[in-house]
Amino acid sequence: MTLALRLRQAGADVTLYETAPSPGGLAHAQEIGGFTWDRFYHVILLSDRHLLGLLQDLGLGERLRWETTRTGFFVDGRLHSLSNSLEFLTFPPLNLLDKIRLGTTILRASKIKNWQALEKVFVTDWLKKWSGGRTFERIWLPLLKSKLGDNYQIASAAFIWAIIARMYAARRSGLKREMFGYVEGGYARVLAGFEARLQEEGIDLRFATPIEEIRQEPDGVVLRTRSGLRFHHDEVVITLPTTRIPGLVPQLAPPEVEQFKTVVYQGVACLSLLLRRPLGGYYVTNITDDWVPFTGVIEMTALVDPATFGGYHLVYLPRYLTQDDPFWRCEDDEIEETFVQALERMYPGFTRADVVDARVARAREVQAISTLQYSTTLKPSLETSLPNVFVANSSQIAAGTLNLNETIGLAEAQATALVQHLGRATRNRRPAPAKEVYDA
Repeated sequence: MTLALRLRQAGADVTLYETAPSPGGLAHAQEIGGFTWDRFYHVILLSDRHLLGLLQDLGLGERLRWETTRTGFFVDGRLHSLSNSLEFLTFPPLNLLDKIRLGTTILRASKIKNWQALEKVFVTDWLKKWSGGRTFERIWLPLLKSKLGDNYQIASAAFIWAIIARMYAARRSGLKREMFGYVEGGYARVLAGFEARLQEEGIDLRFATPIEEIRQEPDGVVLRTRSGLRFHHDEVVITLPTTRIPGLVPQLAPPEVEQFKTVVYQGVACLSLLLRRPLGGYYVTNITDDWVPFTGVIEMTALVDPATFGGYHLVYLPRYLTQDDPFWRCEDDEIEETFVQALERMYPGFTRADVVDARVARAREVQAISTLQYSTTLKPSLETSLPNVFVANSSQIAAGTLNLNETIGLAEAQATALVQHLGRATRNRRPAPAKEVYDA
């Protein structure tokens, strides 16, 4: 959507195709207990300049709300707060030397500018070197698993660098406090405003239009839908996950196909719960105990006013998965039962009777893993082997973590680059409808 808006503002005629009946992708909303909020958890940091700029552009700046939040750790069956320097110094799971090495690791990562050098070493080796084996096992390994599942074994050190750099920037912006933000109404409000803005700009929005095939032709590019419709355009930008592109574009060069298929994606299954009571009061609770079936507890109402949900409390329980993880085969009710049982064990006083409603959301391709030498060997370029077919997707984020700010920043950068490739000047001209014919 950002790409479409920026290209239109640069003078291009733009048609946006979306398989789903409404826009949003991973930022889409869901209904839970009669309330509408995000399917997956999202948060805004004070350092998220691309996202904040877009929200201002959409007239939603006044809807931003900021709160000071806390972070928890669930270690050895107990909940600990780790939200400020004093709590860090008294954090029981680590001794003084461990804490010094952990702090040194974070400080060192925050000072690194040449992140490409970190792509040459596994994240596990880098963290063990600087933090030591005990701190790695007690803190870093659970955190890696919580973000990457078993894919932590193939990730480069650039992954943890990106996380530390973003959080450090946020703390500088928030005067050392953990300030997080959200938009009143969640991303349902953002997407509604964004869709209206695209329509105002004259962008042709075609939802519920799955594209089956993309082919380069002598005079442009033809898109074919599953229903047999064909649409002709001068250029096409594909924003799908990289691993899906070869099946969509049969004319790609064989080395390109192999490169696209080699990118490793992280998936997620996430249980949302609407509860009658809060849990620990932390926005994020990191979990180090192996028996817990989810990889973190995100209490959205530690950030968002519970009045938004009628006084109830919204909690997300994510589990990050590799593509071949058998957990994908679990039914929704099985996931709910397993996760709720774990919550009862983690939080004294919490029972199943506290659950008002539950929803399970799944996404197969959430994040491309920053593997060794990713930016030089696997990261897709904007241009493909076909002259009028381009790629712009989140797998091109090599020096960052997947979040809405990084995605919007990528889209804006790629829009600037794409303008240089447009076949003709179209500034100040309203878009003409795509040429379409039925496939014989």
